Amino acid sequence: MCWKLNINTMKKEITITLMIFFNAIFADAQKLSLENIFSEIQQQHPAMKMFDADIMSMDEAAKGAKSWMPTEFASGFYQTPYNVNKWKADMGQPGMGMFMISAQQMIPNKQKQETEAKYMNAMSSVEKEKKKTVLNDLFAEAKKNYYEWIIIEKKISIIQQNQKILNMMLENAEIRYKNGMEKLSAYYKAKAALGNLQNMKIMLDNDAVQKKIALNTLMNRDKSTNFEIDTTDYSIKNYSSLKIDSSTFTTNRSDLKAIDRDINLTYLKQDAERAKLKPEFGIRYDHMFAWAQQPWQFSIMGMLRIPLTNASQKMYKANMESLKWKAISLSQQKEMILNEATGMAYSIVKDIEVKKKQLKLYEENIIPALQKNFKTTELGYQQNTEELFMLYDAWETLNMTQLEYTDQLGQLLLMQTELEKVLEKK
Repeated sequence: MCWKLNINTMKKEITITLMIFFNAIFADAQKLSLENIFSEIQQQHPAMKMFDADIMSMDEAAKGAKSWMPTEFASGFYQTPYNVNKWKADMGQPGMGMFMISAQQMIPNKQKQETEAKYMNAMSSVEKEKKKTVLNDLFAEAKKNYYEWIIIEKKISIIQQNQKILNMMLENAEIRYKNGMEKLSAYYKAKAALGNLQNMKIMLDNDAVQKKIALNTLMNRDKSTNFEIDTTDYSIKNYSSLKIDSSTFTTNRSDLKAIDRDINLTYLKQDAERAKLKPEFGIRYDHMFAWAQQPWQFSIMGMLRIPLTNASQKMYKANMESLKWKAISLSQQKEMILNEATGMAYSIVKDIEVKKKQLKLYEENIIPALQKNFKTTELGYQQNTEELFMLYDAWETLNMTQLEYTDQLGQLLLMQTELEKVLEKK
């Protein structure tokens, strides 16, 4: 029986171990698209959680905007002489002194409460737009690292292909040299080029790791978490018909919406300051417990709080004037951002159009011609009509041009990323 239990226990342990092993394999093979990364950033980045907490804090504070001031209570001796002997009745005369309790309540002005409530309820609207602005910046940073990683992978693929080509060239050169048909100078040049490719791949592998760390950081994950990217997750977009005017930005950009909300908030604060000039009413009740043949007494008084003098109104008027200029400042800030964003968008669109023309030349003319040149030279080398240095020269030109093309493609993707950041498009 004990032996059977041990076997069952071992089976369970082996099963668990295999599950952990295969889970680790699948975890290592995880492939993330840009949308997957965006979703993780939106849910996990500390900046988003910080804004959520700030917004919640403001919304909770706004719930108390219409609260009343607490009732004030007091108690103590009233009209009581220091001479304790006079507290007692004497020879038919009542004693002196009373014990008083009092309660006082100010009744808030309804208009003042309404304006204060509108102001406090609107406070979180600014933070909500600022959150979107920060999220747009984080998305742009994620796209930048993702696209750069794609370009790195494309370069690694080119290098691996060219390593195979160089190895074949070197093997053929060694055979030809043994047969007295090849010179060593071109052979060593090709061998050095192979070493340079290996060195370049080492650097690119490190660059890919750095991009992985950057993306893990944006997703607020363990920096060593392994994952892959989809190297086809990009597209060349057409912006030639893009309409660039102030409406394009005011509709999409959260920082401009945040300024609009801030201006509105300023006006609401101005209304709240103006409402402070309104009167507030209150009531006070006093009850006196008398002793030594004195009757009990009471007092009920109405109260009015209103800033009548210039001295008491000065602070509120100064605040209203300050808020007026703050609204003007915010409006000018909005105009400044609109002006800069419009100019930047126009400039990037023009750069994108030029870069697309360059890429088209690479794709339709330069690279196909160099590939044909290499194939022709390779055929001539195989037929002993061309030498190794000529084949190496054709290969080197093609290799450098292919790498230049990936650099140009990377620049175009980064331009698109910058334009989408300016336009605040995901």
